[in-house]
Amino acid sequence: MTTRLERTVTYGILALFTVIALTPVIGILSTAFGSQSSLDTGFSLPRDGLHWSNFADAWSRGHFGTYLGNSVLVTAVVVAATTVLAILAAYAFGVMRFPGSTVLFHLFVIGLTLPQEALIVPLYFDLRHAELTDSYWALILPQTAQSLAFGVFWMRTYFRGSARAVIEAARIDGANTWTTLWRVLVPMGRPAISTMVVITFMWTWNEFLMALVMVSDEAHRTVPLGLAFFQGQHSSDAALLAAASVLIALPVVVVYVALQRRFIEGMLGGAVKE
Repeated sequence: MTTRLERTVTYGILALFTVIALTPVIGILSTAFGSQSSLDTGFSLPRDGLHWSNFADAWSRGHFGTYLGNSVLVTAVVVAATTVLAILAAYAFGVMRFPGSTVLFHLFVIGLTLPQEALIVPLYFDLRHAELTDSYWALILPQTAQSLAFGVFWMRTYFRGSARAVIEAARIDGANTWTTLWRVLVPMGRPAISTMVVITFMWTWNEFLMALVMVSDEAHRTVPLGLAFFQGQHSSDAALLAAASVLIALPVVVVYVALQRRFIEGMLGGAVKE
């Protein structure tokens, strides 16, 4: 049992960190709704009302409609491919036993230790030799490979911690390997899968260096790269820059909130239902 003092200190610490986390968000929002002619930034409230037109102006001037479509396409393919491949590979490493499984898994783990900056230049020349630069594949394939290293590591931990009794019960009932994976373990692993999807989505959506190096055609730019060019053109207009930043960050917030609800439902749903 916790005392009243302990609860008070706990809530005080949580409130402090909440304020720290929300401070930059409030500052960006207040700037985004300010007047474009105003030089005020930070926490100053707009004196002449909220300027919703800043978002429309940033959207049209920065061509974020095209960039947003590109990011949605790349992110959706990367998240889907990473999720399916990570589940399949992690199930093999976590549940099945075959020669060389430990060595192969360590090769995946090495992918977590290699910095992207060390691979981007040789990767660019390889993709250019394959005539894949300035295309969606130049963004999808490398980011899928990068996310797969984390996905396999994350999901293998879940599969190895799964109840062996549940797996054995499914096999006794006549379920084969494929059925055990998709009908038993995957529904049980919704919390782990949701976490992997959110992290992969955030990594892919916010990826800047890969898009900067691999894409020079404006038609294939993603939103982080488009924001960088927009900043160069409107460096003195804080309201438009803040509005563009809010537009880019909004999909990440929406996806996180949506998957967080499923994450909680998976945590409270239980592993086995009668």
